[in-house]
Amino acid sequence: MRVDKLKTTSPALSILVPIYNTERYLEQALDSLQSQTFQDFEIICINDGSTDGSRNIIQKYLDLDGRFRIIDKPNSGYGASMNRGIKEAHGEYIGILEPDDFLEPGALNSLISKAKETDADVVKANYWFYWSEPEERNRTISVIKPEMANRILDPQEEPDIYLALPSIWSAIYRRDYLLENQIEFLETPGASFQDLSFTFKIWAYTHIVYLLEEPILHYRQDNEASSVNNPEKAFCVCTELEEIERTLESLPDDQQKKLKPFVYRMKYDNYMWNYQRLAPELRKQFLKRMVQDLRRGREEGNYKPEIFGSWQAKNLEYLVKNPDDFYKKFPINPSRSQKAWYYFKLGGPKLLLDAFNR
Repeated sequence: MRVDKLKTTSPALSILVPIYNTERYLEQALDSLQSQTFQDFEIICINDGSTDGSRNIIQKYLDLDGRFRIIDKPNSGYGASMNRGIKEAHGEYIGILEPDDFLEPGALNSLISKAKETDADVVKANYWFYWSEPEERNRTISVIKPEMANRILDPQEEPDIYLALPSIWSAIYRRDYLLENQIEFLETPGASFQDLSFTFKIWAYTHIVYLLEEPILHYRQDNEASSVNNPEKAFCVCTELEEIERTLESLPDDQQKKLKPFVYRMKYDNYMWNYQRLAPELRKQFLKRMVQDLRRGREEGNYKPEIFGSWQAKNLEYLVKNPDDFYKKFPINPSRSQKAWYYFKLGGPKLLLDAFNR
């Protein structure tokens, strides 16, 4: 049975689904949208030049459900797809669903009801890491801590939110807010990590965010991207961090001063995360770049130990002072005992306990 088109050309919500060769998981993602308890939304499938069966799958939903729209475009990358979707959306708010993830049935209702109730620019929730193999399982990822949750938050007064994982798909954004502040994705073709600078801009230009503690989305972990083994993508995170620096420099002086230590901590977090994902032959080259930038930030006075855990602060000190030793001794994909031994050698029993009790 065909679902009729929306009765209005201005739905409450537009969901953007950026699609490039994701036929294996796409139906589960789109089915999760069809099963939402909230109904006043459109789904914009942005087909970025897929060469597998993704376009045929999309067509089945276009034929059966009038809420679905399609943007067919030559392959130009994630950022270009998302920016075009934002421009062509009709909804008051915009959400994002990656084509290998899926939503709980009440997810959109939870987000949009709080957006309407509070007039927030952004409403954001928690999510699960999800594995379908070797058996189905979920692990809650609490980017929204209990002390942040279920209330309005001003990122300029509570900047810890800048340190949360980007997770752009567990949120909705007022479309006018995005357009008025020219909040866009970088359009570097073939790039990765483009949610990083987008999220920084989201927090930098608003004072009205509502945060939900409940998880709403299953973020798939068994469809790992190939960028970890791609030399062309090894430094994509650096491009995103440079965009954050440019955005920071455009902000008022008092906001810059407050945010510089948080941007420095963001750099540490993202450099460390990317370093551990890289193929061994790329890691040493990337290490030089991260050490250079982290040293510069310390020299400029942007390092504030109080916004680091003790184990992170000690690791950072070791990294910038002894990069060659760090390269040899920092464990990649360690067992629990290997990780314990590293922190024990770095700072003794107390540092070990701090690292494991974080």
